[in-house]
Formats: sequence, C-alpha cells, structure tokens
Amino acid sequence: MDKDRINGAADQAKGSIKEEAGKITGDSKLQAEGTLDKAKGQVESAVGGAKDAVRNAL
Repeated sequence: MDKDRINGAADQAKGSIKEEAGKITGDSKLQAEGTLDKAKGQVESAVGGAKDAVRNAL
C-alpha cells in the first residue's frame, strides 16, 4: 500500500471531523476546511491507488 493512500485516508478522516465540528458549531469556515481536506484525501488516495496499480503491473 502506497503512503499516499495512507495519507489520503488520514486527510479524509480529519476532514470529516472538521466538517462535522463546523456543522455542530455553526462555523462555516471550519466546515469548508473539512470539505477541502476530504477532497484532498480523495485525490491522494486515487494517486496512491494509481501508483500501486503501476507497481503491480511491473
């Protein structure tokens, strides 16, 4: 498993927490940060998956 996939999963989890905390507290900035962190994590996971696929193909 590529480290990008691990980092991506961590960013997604962090983003979910921030997003929910923002919803609960009414802090739209925190909620937006959470959404961005989740998106960043999804991209990192996709990059890591692509790297794993290339590595496995070789």
